[in-house]
Formats: sequence, structure tokens, C-alpha cells
Amino acid sequence: MEFKNVPAIVTGGASGLGEGAARALAAAGCKVAILDLQKEQGEKVAADIGGIFVHCDVSSAESAEAALAAASKVHGLCGIAVSCAGIGPAAKILGRDGVMPLESFSKVIQVNLIGTFNILRLAAAEMAQREPNADGERGVIINTASVAAYEGQIGQSAYSASKGGVVALTIQSARELAREGIRVNTIAPGLFMTPMMSGMPQEVQDSLAATLPFPKRLGKPEEFGMMVDQMVRNPVLNGETIRLDSALRMAPK
Repeated sequence: MEFKNVPAIVTGGASGLGEGAARALAAAGCKVAILDLQKEQGEKVAADIGGIFVHCDVSSAESAEAALAAASKVHGLCGIAVSCAGIGPAAKILGRDGVMPLESFSKVIQVNLIGTFNILRLAAAEMAQREPNADGERGVIINTASVAAYEGQIGQSAYSASKGGVVALTIQSARELAREGIRVNTIAPGLFMTPMMSGMPQEVQDSLAATLPFPKRLGKPEEFGMMVDQMVRNPVLNGETIRLDSALRMAPK
């Protein structure tokens, strides 16, 4: 798919992997709308890349609907949608303080899985109204899973389940939306230098990097952005989840 002047939305685009995706799309020529809860940081990134910021809670149908409507009013119908918004609190099923509260599990599913589907459905509705290119393509949707979808660690039951759902949604939605000329792919990142990671002590970062086969360093948001770029460019890349993890296979803890 071409990038030039194509309207793109990136949830979680104010920082981390989402920021890497937003910057990559803007550099390629897209008109980028950053959808996030972080207003100050989101506006800063948007100004830096010549895009716009729109406040959005992906777990809310009303908030997401309003956000996409606001973005399309400025840039036009969405042609590329990248979902990076997510949370990852750790909690054991049976911890020292007792059983995990059901609401803790539900909240992660609501944001990571339902939030991803929320954006997918709304973006697809706009993409279906766009004029197709020579291949009949109208849009590209890219979701974010995690290696935890495959090797969830102790304390990641909710996070792993949510990301596993995103992986399962990939081929299903790609098949269903094929008739509309919409491709759907997913990136499953490993250990990346995100705001959460950068807040950890250096020795913790170093110990995590040491578990990576090669390269033995944390991934960079711009490298996540490179994969987003390739998923948009390659017209036959569809229904696929690609691990971006330096050959990492997570240990139990």
C-alpha cells in the first residue's frame, strides 16, 4: 500500500512502540493521528511529526468512535490503523494476598483485547468506504501482541490471555475483511526499550538484555516502526503474526 497522504491512526502513539510506529508512518508520508490518553506527550509527538492528537480510551466504544470521527474529519477516512495501546500489570492467580481479583483480569482483557478489537472494527468500517488501489486494497490494520502470547511468564495470566486473543484474531479478521480489501497483521514484540522498561534500574535492563540470543540488547521503538512500515508496504503480507524478539523464548519467570 502507498503511504503518501494516507490517513493513519496509531493508538498508544504518545510513547514507546506506538510512538515508534507513528514516527515511521509520518516519515513515509502518512497523515498521522495519535490516539492516546497522554494528552501532553501525545500533543508533543504529534507536533513533532506534523500530525494531530486525539484523546482516546480504546476500551470505550463511545470514546473510540468519537476519536476516529475526529481524526477522519481532519485527515479523511482511515487507511492505516496501528493498535499499540495496552497495559500489563503483573498479578499471580494465587498470590500471597490470596486469589487474583476477577476485575484485575477483566481490566487487562478490556484494554488489550477488547480495545484492539474496538479500533479494528471502527477502522475497518472507514477503510471499507475508501477507493481501492490496483490490487483492490483499501486499508491495512496492524495490531500489537507480545511474545507473552506464546510463553507467558508467572504473573502474566491476564496479559498473556489478552495478547493470545490478539494473535487468534489476526487470521480470522484477515479472512473476514479480505472481501473489503483490508489486510490485517500483528506484531509480537519481545523486550523493547519502552517508558516502562526505561524506568527500571540499569542492572535490571542489563540482566534482561542478557537473556536475548542476538542482538543482546533491548529493541528500539524505531525498529518496531520499521516492521510497521514493512507490513504496510508488502501487499501479500496478510493474516500473519510476526515475532520481533531477537530469538527470545521467555523463561517461566
